[in-house]
Amino acid sequence: MIYEIAVLPIHTQRIEAFRHAFSEVLPLLRRAQGYRGHMLAQGVEKRQVFNLIVRWRSLQDHAPGFEASEDHQVFMAGIQEYFSDEPTVYHLEGDAFAASDNDPLDPTV
Repeated sequence: MIYEIAVLPIHTQRIEAFRHAFSEVLPLLRRAQGYRGHMLAQGVEKRQVFNLIVRWRSLQDHAPGFEASEDHQVFMAGIQEYFSDEPTVYHLEGDAFAASDNDPLDPTV
């Protein structure tokens, strides 16, 4: 299991528009091969910074998989205008998060 962590800095005045745009392109992410769930969380100390955590079956499913796809190009085109700076993306491996009965990263919940 791989977790993609994307730190997304958003223009403060465009936060609500970003949330709407993200919901519009979300189906593209959900249908990606190896997608296992996601969570989009807004920062507390920095409200203009969102963290997108995506659970992938393998690193290859994300990169090059989804990242090389046309769906990814459309996904990014739908949200990139809201970025105030370049996003930072990195990966975690294994069981980095403890599962719970209400796991927001579990698409079966």
